[in-house]
Amino acid sequence: MNDSILARDLPIALETRPDVRILSLDCFDTLLWRDTHAPSDVFRVLDGPSPMQRIWAEQRARAQAMLRRRCNEVGIADIYAQLLPNAAADKRAMLVAQELAAEAQHCFGFAPVIALMRDAKARGLRVIIVSDTYLDAAQLGTLIANAAGDDVRALIDQIFCSSEFGVSKGEGLLDAVIKHLGVPAQTILHIGDNRAADLIGGQKAGVQALHLKQFTETTEQRLRLEAATGAMIHVGTTPPDRHSQPHRATIALGEPDIDDTAEVLGYTTIGPLLHGFARWVRAEAERLRAKNDGGQVHILFLMRDGHLPRLAFDACQQGEAATHATEISRFTATASSFRSEADVLAYLSGEMGSNIEAILKQLLFKPQEIAVILRDLPRQAPFPALLRAVRSAPRMKSILARSSAFADRLAGYLRATVAPAQGDVLMLVDLGYNGSVQNRIDRVLSETLEVGIAGRYLLLREQDMPGLDKTGFVDPQHYDAATLEALCGNVAVLEQLCTAAQGSVIDYTADGAPVRSANAIKGRQSETRDAVQRGTVRYVRDASRAIVRPAGAIDMAAMRSSAVAVLARLMFLPMPQELAVLAQFQHDVNLGVQDVVPLFDPAIGRRGLRQRGLFYMRGSERMYLPAELQGEGLAVKLTLLAQKRFGLGLKYADFIDQTITLPILIADGRTVDTATITATPTHDGYYIAPIPIDDFRFSIGLQFGRLYDWVQIESVTFMPVERFLSDQQRSGLEEIVAVPTLEGIEQPAPHLYRCEDSAAFMMIPPPPRRDARPMMLAVVFRPIALRVVNALSQPIPANATMEISR
Repeated sequence: MNDSILARDLPIALETRPDVRILSLDCFDTLLWRDTHAPSDVFRVLDGPSPMQRIWAEQRARAQAMLRRRCNEVGIADIYAQLLPNAAADKRAMLVAQELAAEAQHCFGFAPVIALMRDAKARGLRVIIVSDTYLDAAQLGTLIANAAGDDVRALIDQIFCSSEFGVSKGEGLLDAVIKHLGVPAQTILHIGDNRAADLIGGQKAGVQALHLKQFTETTEQRLRLEAATGAMIHVGTTPPDRHSQPHRATIALGEPDIDDTAEVLGYTTIGPLLHGFARWVRAEAERLRAKNDGGQVHILFLMRDGHLPRLAFDACQQGEAATHATEISRFTATASSFRSEADVLAYLSGEMGSNIEAILKQLLFKPQEIAVILRDLPRQAPFPALLRAVRSAPRMKSILARSSAFADRLAGYLRATVAPAQGDVLMLVDLGYNGSVQNRIDRVLSETLEVGIAGRYLLLREQDMPGLDKTGFVDPQHYDAATLEALCGNVAVLEQLCTAAQGSVIDYTADGAPVRSANAIKGRQSETRDAVQRGTVRYVRDASRAIVRPAGAIDMAAMRSSAVAVLARLMFLPMPQELAVLAQFQHDVNLGVQDVVPLFDPAIGRRGLRQRGLFYMRGSERMYLPAELQGEGLAVKLTLLAQKRFGLGLKYADFIDQTITLPILIADGRTVDTATITATPTHDGYYIAPIPIDDFRFSIGLQFGRLYDWVQIESVTFMPVERFLSDQQRSGLEEIVAVPTLEGIEQPAPHLYRCEDSAAFMMIPPPPRRDARPMMLAVVFRPIALRVVNALSQPIPANATMEISR
């Protein structure tokens, strides 16, 4: 017989047990759940003792009880006597009341258990609570009433607490309860979340027992990683984080019904994130309505990334307010914004180094005009010539005229789809993170339509201070700049999950219809994204289904901190199942061009780590770098999270704690000299040896036989010295693969080499000269087996030492 039960099956647990006369329930994490990760997280809100002081006091109280009474059970008064040994009784009582109030604030009734209790009463059964707790029956009964409601408390006939009986369930509390009730043990069904205490303890007592299995091991790990990530993100924040996880109960109830891994991702991760955002957007809309003296506030979700937030918002507020799927892209917003030559120059100043054809498209030049301009630009340093070409009077006049007409078409589109009246407010809702669209069109729309503009974003990290009406669910009011930058660094993964399956808007017709580019994303990716979005909306609809608590104000701070922990965990500590869903995703850059790049590539991440170590990650320009670290261990990903979240200004040298002195030969065709080079560690036992070759005259011999019997060589490449020394590393950029010859070395497998004797070496000739920049040879290797004899008795001779400072 199955001895476990899922949350979804609790309401029907009695249907196959006609002999049950008493329903016995555990309390915490069965009837009452907390909206925090761990029970002790509630201690974080106590005014006075720190969480650790409260934990230590309980440990001391239990130790004293064991010494004095030979039992491990204590009451909450005993705990506070240890916490405040010199305080007056009324002071202790005040702090006990504070903790009970905190528990009531963070506990709630679990709906499936309450449904089971109601079914039990309808069948004429008695309902009892049997709990391992430091509260007494009166305190626990009051807590149940305060957290779940008086009607739930009224369903309970009796409460039995370990603190009053002096034994836990594992030590015989259920035996004492059976004796107290005077009923046959088999007429009792006991259900609880602790397998040892509730199931095994119940079976020992002879009652029918079921273990409430809240989560799978995968879900438990995901929630654990959320709490860990949240702890790092929220260090030093005010108010302090309490590891809020209000989504635990909903996930326990709904996740087992979902088989599709993409839908699970939406339900368990994107859903909790966007549910909090939706509740905040609703509150912001109400605040703007009150501020606008009754004027209408139009809620415009900016497409494409606003697609899923809109679905979540509509599911959350169930049609109480109309929303609009509004197609304004960065491209169309920028195209509408050129009112003067200064606007054009401001745009160009931010685009230096960008694709010139994309720049000209953004300036609204036609294809034939672009071809003429590109034809006349020099290959070297084209930007000054581009600037001169754009600033010519006829071209500048054309840009401004076309932009003005574009702005009129954008305003016509909004009149056709939103129909704002004078004095209304257009609330632009988007993921963020700089509010670039609002920056471009705020003045245009406010003047053209005579409306107010307000931007509301999931994540807001502005690069300047434009003074516009902007705020974010997560913004500088709540988090420092380093944290916001860390969250923005991998925002592409969220964008791809939230976007609409359509091309980006690139223009508008005269009658107010959007003109879209072709959708560059494959159909399979769209199907996967649809499943993620389906799971997200399903979560939002289910969010309150598992929770029973008296009505009260929304704790927006808790929802925000929970959402940030969920987002940061997905961004920095993704689960293997999630990466399997995201592996097929590509990212389109949404700038009026058809540029599509892979969301992540683990091979590039692995290669970069081995070649340059953690220093590679410091400047890497990847879309979703943590995903590329999968398989490299939690320590690497936590290091990346810490580095980004705290803005640590670490250098490559800070990661070096050991080196290898590698003997080399230097040949210029006439003479051969010997030298040594210092190889420094990168990752997973690999080292990099950088060897300058200056003006391409030198061949380099790597005397691996002097040190090793076996060695693994990851790569042997040439690159410009300036590229090697750059903080902005991009694996593979400007690299030339070397073509070595082997002397006394055999290669039995890819990358694996055996040195026949101490004279074995690898000779690497220089590459053909490409330009005047000095070059260097970078050798990445991993020692496998040392040549012990040589290491002990034949020290390495060297008549020169070559090192490069990094």
